[in-house]
Amino acid sequence: MTGTGEILVNFRGSSLIRGNEDLPGIVFKDLKQVIQGVVMNSFKEMVDLGIFIILGFMGFLALWCTIERYIFMRKFRAGDHESPDAAQIALTRNMTTLFIVYSNAPYVGLLGTVLGIMITFYDMGQSGGLNARDIMVGMSLALKATALGLVVAIPALIAYNGLTRKISVIVGSMTEKK
Repeated sequence: MTGTGEILVNFRGSSLIRGNEDLPGIVFKDLKQVIQGVVMNSFKEMVDLGIFIILGFMGFLALWCTIERYIFMRKFRAGDHESPDAAQIALTRNMTTLFIVYSNAPYVGLLGTVLGIMITFYDMGQSGGLNARDIMVGMSLALKATALGLVVAIPALIAYNGLTRKISVIVGSMTEKK
């Protein structure tokens, strides 16, 4: 405790060290601010981790579906299927997953950015001052979610369009033969 009834808190990892004025830290007016600071720091980490896990999973799904479809199309034989419609059903399996990934990854990234910007505004409001450096750091960290969303979506879109074209060529050649 400081002489004015304030609590000195030093954030190092997840531990809180209280009551030692020799440690560098943040001075809070009351316990409510301490709790809000801990909750907001945890929330920031959860948002980043959650968005990155979701986008990482979406990227893994897109890569898996692309590789699986590529291998399937390399081994595809038109004679193994009764009709062009049956062949098209076999060829388009897992294409919906690629479509979902490339169409939704930018939105997941955008959600992470919006949440990051909201957290930055909250921190600005709690600090009571406008520090341009802190604002820019907060905004740049928030935008990394959008960048990751685009990194997942663009290759998935390219793979989807390439595979869709290949399916059209295969089904078209089967229709011409019949």
